Amino acid sequence: MPNESIYRPHFSTRLVAFVQNPVLAVLGVIVLFTGLKWGAFLFTVHQYETAIVTRFGKAIRVEKTPGLKFKVPLIDAVHRFDNRILAWDGPPTECPTKDKLYLIVDCFARWQISDPLLYYNRLNDERSALSRLDDILGSETRTAVASNDLVEIVRLTKGRTPLHDAELEKSGTVLPSNLPDIELGRVQIEGQITRRAREKIEGFGIELLDERFKRSKYSPAVAEKIIERMSSERHQIASKFRSEGRGEAANINGQKESDVASIQSAAQRNALKIEGEADAEAARIYAAAYNAPEARDLYAFQRRLEVARDAFGQGSTAILSTESDFGAVLKTIGRTGLPPAPLPSPPAR
Repeated sequence: MPNESIYRPHFSTRLVAFVQNPVLAVLGVIVLFTGLKWGAFLFTVHQYETAIVTRFGKAIRVEKTPGLKFKVPLIDAVHRFDNRILAWDGPPTECPTKDKLYLIVDCFARWQISDPLLYYNRLNDERSALSRLDDILGSETRTAVASNDLVEIVRLTKGRTPLHDAELEKSGTVLPSNLPDIELGRVQIEGQITRRAREKIEGFGIELLDERFKRSKYSPAVAEKIIERMSSERHQIASKFRSEGRGEAANINGQKESDVASIQSAAQRNALKIEGEADAEAARIYAAAYNAPEARDLYAFQRRLEVARDAFGQGSTAILSTESDFGAVLKTIGRTGLPPAPLPSPPAR
């Protein structure tokens, strides 16, 4: 039996025949592009990003204009980088000031990719960039804080005049004081940190726009001691106010009692004076009334009648002389034309 392989066409012969056929070649190309779905050949660059095309890990071109771009499938890779302003939020860092006070400083910064190719070659991705910013900005922040006093970190303007409470200063509780003047202030210190850090990160394809202090506070141990000291000072001021208030209350109560005693004394003196003047006026009126001749005679007459009424009761017998006082009274009554009063009848014997 003859070998069948001699009469069967070879695979390469079939492939050549397929390629030489134009219809079959076009169909093959269509099938190939459809299978790859065009994604392996094209990619999109957005208006807010820059794309770097690498071939076997080496950058071959940078695409900055937005639109559809071409790449070689399975060989080229696309790396995208954001052109917008990015944020860096550093971790809180505890560092001492020049006057030996420990602060916890929390900063933030804004940065942007200025050279995408250099950025890709030195850092490769955003995670590495943020890590490098942590090192550089953290170091510069600690250096700036350690080179300045606390007042330079927390204050902004020079020549600021503190608010004064005239009443507290007048009472002596709070002494008049002036804030120590500053040389730089927080804004200029932030500018120094930005300039120094900008010089160090220029070689990474990054532009640092600015760096700011988000918050600065005392460490917990120092803050607790400061709060205790402030509380103690406030308690001392409150105690002084209370003692001064109690002293003032005692003065007011003493003055009140003195005023009450003075008013009562003056009132009693005026009352006694008025009573004395009234008694004197009554005595004067009585004296003027009793010293008149008619009044004296009437009084003498009334006294005689009262004596007679008391001396002679019912059933009494009296022998009177016309020369006696009572007889003279009876004679006087007779002269005036008044009927004499009937004498009581003598008692039966």
